[in-house]
Amino acid sequence: MSDRIKLHYDVDGSNFAAAGDASMNLKKELRALGFDGTTIRRASIAMYEGEINMVIHAGGGEADVSIGTGEVDILLTDHGPGIPDVSLAMQAGYSTAPEEIRNVGFGAGMGLPNMKKNSDVFELDSTVGEGTTVHMIIKVS
Repeated sequence: MSDRIKLHYDVDGSNFAAAGDASMNLKKELRALGFDGTTIRRASIAMYEGEINMVIHAGGGEADVSIGTGEVDILLTDHGPGIPDVSLAMQAGYSTAPEEIRNVGFGAGMGLPNMKKNSDVFELDSTVGEGTTVHMIIKVS
């Protein structure tokens, strides 16, 4: 694969049932391109957690993926409320998800920690009142 493959996904913040569609599509693309199972799993988990966070907290957003021979580069962007305390949000188990989201099994406070754990590069930039950008790179195993 000499050229990078670029994928773009709009994450609909009003459709909780569609959350995960982009990560499922990414998984299929990586499998079709012959990526190894570990890379596919890590990229799919990181992408899924990002999608769920955009739906729960930001009213949706966008995901741009660039796939090369040695890495999967994921850029997630939303225009939600932003994260007031990033270091607190990065702590496993910390969540600001509403009770109704927790009651259906989401919002356990593992999204950002799981994104970081499954990425070789993890960068988060958030401004209150403007939104959040997460950049992740998953290197091929």
